[in-house]
Amino acid sequence: LLLSTPIFYANGPPHIGHLYSALLADALLRHRRLRAAGPGRLCTGTDEHGLKIQQAAAAAGMSPPELCERVSGLFRQAMAQAGIAFTDFTRTSEPRHRRAVQHFWGALCDCGALYKGSYEGWYCTPEESFLPESQLTERRDAQGHPRKVSLETGHEVHWTKEENYMFRLSAFRDPLQNWLRDNPRAISPDPFYQRVLRWLDEDLPDLSVSRERSRLQWGIPVPSDPTQTIYVWVDALVNYLSVVGYPESHSAWWPAVHHVVGKDILKFHALYWPALLLAVGLAPPERILVHSHWTVRGQKMSKSLGNVVDPATCMGQYGVDGFRYFLLRQGVPERDCDYYDEKVVKLLNSELADALGGLLNRSTASSINPSNTYPCFSEPCFPKVLDSRETKGIGRVSAEDYELVAVVASLPAQVAGYFEGFQIYKALECIAQCVRQTNGFFQRHRPWKLNRRDAVERLWLDTILHVTLECLRVYGMLLQPVVPHMADKLLSRLAVEPGERGLSDLTFLARYDGKPCPFEGRRLGPDTGVLFQRLEK
Repeated sequence: LLLSTPIFYANGPPHIGHLYSALLADALLRHRRLRAAGPGRLCTGTDEHGLKIQQAAAAAGMSPPELCERVSGLFRQAMAQAGIAFTDFTRTSEPRHRRAVQHFWGALCDCGALYKGSYEGWYCTPEESFLPESQLTERRDAQGHPRKVSLETGHEVHWTKEENYMFRLSAFRDPLQNWLRDNPRAISPDPFYQRVLRWLDEDLPDLSVSRERSRLQWGIPVPSDPTQTIYVWVDALVNYLSVVGYPESHSAWWPAVHHVVGKDILKFHALYWPALLLAVGLAPPERILVHSHWTVRGQKMSKSLGNVVDPATCMGQYGVDGFRYFLLRQGVPERDCDYYDEKVVKLLNSELADALGGLLNRSTASSINPSNTYPCFSEPCFPKVLDSRETKGIGRVSAEDYELVAVVASLPAQVAGYFEGFQIYKALECIAQCVRQTNGFFQRHRPWKLNRRDAVERLWLDTILHVTLECLRVYGMLLQPVVPHMADKLLSRLAVEPGERGLSDLTFLARYDGKPCPFEGRRLGPDTGVLFQRLEK
């Protein structure tokens, strides 16, 4: 499976929205690897052609290649810093990519999907696209002159008339509708799937796929016509093929591809891209996973407002794992999410420092576990019941304790389902809920009050600790895709070997089911210190 992020536009440094796309893809790939579900790759990169870059370079007093070199370096650096385990980083200025794009153009020509036509309309440079009248409105500029702007972004548009190559998008309404009807999971979450179906019921005009070379020099020229440059979006979309070796060796990976994209580029990925692929005889990607945007204190991030959140600053403040956990825990793909410091601090302190870190510290403290081992479970102390929902509790074991065991036992499958359904935030919500319940269990039984020198008390004390550590081990395993360093710290403390961290053979509380537990009696790993440092408000 190939997981992809969009390739990011190289006209400015990365912000948290870019990293959110990459973190979603990274967590999905890491989860897949832990389940040993076959080979996987994660591709990302920078989109380096187009008018916007030509203009940004001129404004910065650089050539376009110099600007792209600098900005793609910043993206690579931010990805590496955030622990994004990408296997491929594509730059659209690379020769292998240019070759793939020119071949793809040739395939579009050969199948009769292109024709030359004159095109006029409102062009929006920041969005690199023509916008229909229905998506425009009028605003007055600083001098009070009326200006046509994009309804969605507020960017100014200019009337543009030119001769271009056109793609017969209108011919693909039926094939696209059939593809979506046959594959209801092709676009997730569902509101975005419904939105694309609605677009297909509307007007589907042919698409301009080249620009005049005189207006746009910074791009890949049309192979048979040096007066035209291939439209930046066609060029960028082909990166998903060039990365897997198109046109020679792509069939080893294509179409087992999941594109992670922001909702602002949904039309390009869910309408134009599948249509272009169908035109050249290739299948559309298996899935398109769509997420929404991050606002800052309720406002859209923008350079003019000066509220763009710099990922490097966040990682400096909250640590890499804190940053990853916050975005993946709070980001809900189907709606915009709001970012502000107090919210981050509150969440990380309560869920990582206090609930998870506190539980690990208390259950492995030398005062309560002087032998520093993974304690033994006593079956008579914690007898098995057939139905945890029916039981009233037995001896010292309460109904809530049985409920905890049942909930944690079902957690791995639940988490896997949420990852599969592109709802990582729900997986993390379930884990956090279980951590709270485990703290409740520990608190209820007050193991620190029990006397280790009394043989009966000791059996019960060790059983409480055994159940607690088994819960922590499951949480550590399940959190690996989201907070890799922290999960490693937790699992190392519990003496879980690197080879014992896969999710395909994850068991929980084997002794409760009368099976042996490989960890029982094992010496714990060295004290790894505070799991997550509390943040100052």
